[in-house]
Amino acid sequence: MADATRPEAARATVHLVADAVSFGYPDRPVLDALDVTVAAGERLGLVGENGAGKTTLLRVLAGELVPSSGSVRRSGSLAVVDQELVVAPGDTVGTLVAATGATVRAAAAELEATIAAFDHERGDLAALTAAMARYEQLAAWDVDRRVDEALTRFGAPRDPERRLDALSVGERYRVRLACRIGERADVLLLDEPTNHLDAAGIDYLTPLLREWAGAVVIVTHDRRLLDDVMTAILDLDPAMDGRPALYGATRYADYRFAKNQMLRRWQVRYRQERKRALQLAQRLDASYEGLSDAWRPPKGSQGHRRATRARIHVKAADRLVQQLEARAVAVPVPPPTLTFPDLPSLPRRASTGADPDRPLDPDADRAAGHAGPLLELRAPRVAGPHGPRLDLPGRRLEVAPASRLLVVGPNGSGKSTLLAALAGTLPLDRGSRTVAPGVRLGVLAQEGPTEHAAPRPDGDAGPTAFDAYARHALDLLDQGLLDPDQLVPVAALGLLSEEDLDRPVRELSVGQRRRFDLACALLAAPHVLVLDEPTNHLSVGLVDELTEALRGTSAAVVVATHDRRMRADLADWPVLDLA
Repeated sequence: MADATRPEAARATVHLVADAVSFGYPDRPVLDALDVTVAAGERLGLVGENGAGKTTLLRVLAGELVPSSGSVRRSGSLAVVDQELVVAPGDTVGTLVAATGATVRAAAAELEATIAAFDHERGDLAALTAAMARYEQLAAWDVDRRVDEALTRFGAPRDPERRLDALSVGERYRVRLACRIGERADVLLLDEPTNHLDAAGIDYLTPLLREWAGAVVIVTHDRRLLDDVMTAILDLDPAMDGRPALYGATRYADYRFAKNQMLRRWQVRYRQERKRALQLAQRLDASYEGLSDAWRPPKGSQGHRRATRARIHVKAADRLVQQLEARAVAVPVPPPTLTFPDLPSLPRRASTGADPDRPLDPDADRAAGHAGPLLELRAPRVAGPHGPRLDLPGRRLEVAPASRLLVVGPNGSGKSTLLAALAGTLPLDRGSRTVAPGVRLGVLAQEGPTEHAAPRPDGDAGPTAFDAYARHALDLLDQGLLDPDQLVPVAALGLLSEEDLDRPVRELSVGQRRRFDLACALLAAPHVLVLDEPTNHLSVGLVDELTEALRGTSAAVVVATHDRRMRADLADWPVLDLA
């Protein structure tokens, strides 16, 4: 997949080729005869709607999934960083670091063996040269320092005795990312690498990727990363011809402009063809009516000529309709578009002591009981195993109706802890939390619940997304946290298609499960939205839609995010910096 902006790319070493690769499930094709070529020095960004097959393609390129047809060829070493890390019992930070060092040090061992066995009179000079070049490329003498530096710059645990299963998802991801970066592999495959990095970590990663000597393929929703790193963007959403489209654009804005232009041409052509098809169908109907009327003409009327002409018109119309259908543009069902609900800014007036038949008066309600904040934290402190996770002595955090708050800070500063304390999912060791009567919260944690996605020992596929959403609604109702008159239907949000809602939650992709978690946060029509890293795992298009919706909603919104573009888009919001 040569970069049109770099003529020398055609002469670069090709490290990765996928030739007509197809993959899917019996009831759901995912990839269809897809071609991908990435040469050394090229950095391909994979984008597309959640469920379009980005992670699947990455796993096929890595050899973790075997394509149903086509082939994948790789040249050189391979390093992969998946979104989810399966941790073996007893694995530690030192386990991953040692595995990384062994991979790179194999090049040093190979060079030593080649030198030791080299015959200066009849030795294979080419093999010796290749071993030396490989050693130099990997800088094998420096691997330990590189990994340690990456662990530090990514904010990952460095203690080799720390058990991976005792780390958070983000900490495990950062450890593995640091190890893979230290390997200097010929083919580097990354799935959402910025999800668990703060600004400093991203600033460290970005130049490393830009200078990577090998081939890089990155699945990302990070619009700034697309701007700063990629040499091309492959969109797995179908284009006008029903195939994924390669955009040579190296900026997100250019890619979006090119895609929007393509969609407009597609829609215009589709409307023109449908209009032409309707005209031909009407002509065909008229021809059939003429044939029927003239089929038995009266004697002496020369009706047989009229019938012959009618049959000719029918055949001509038939042929035109067939030709049109053969050239028609088949427009697939477009990806769902976010339809953000109209959220309330204030709870309904409590019925106790009030006339239930009196019409609601929001101004009177505000004066009667909602003049203060909807949610309040005073001097919160949350302890942790290695010191306080959050400590804000003397601070009071108020969430007023329709207010906005952007929470920022490096990894480990307590952003997720603060949001969990606001949401009431994490108890305080000191301080207090107050919620006004009738206030409903919508909470999106950084990592969603896993009970529906976890494998089941009995082979049961588990609840569908529809069923899980209904179960969540009943649970909220039992807890008094849901007004049945203000429930938000999941199908109305445009986050998941009806087909996906009918699938078990555990069969959804990571991005689709994130969409489902967002839908659950909106289910009860909350007055306060508490969103922790809301852009993680979402498609770039949905991130744009969500950002616009958060700016316009009537609900109060608290967002913690490291997403640089979202932070820029919300730059006019009040900011709480926990650094």
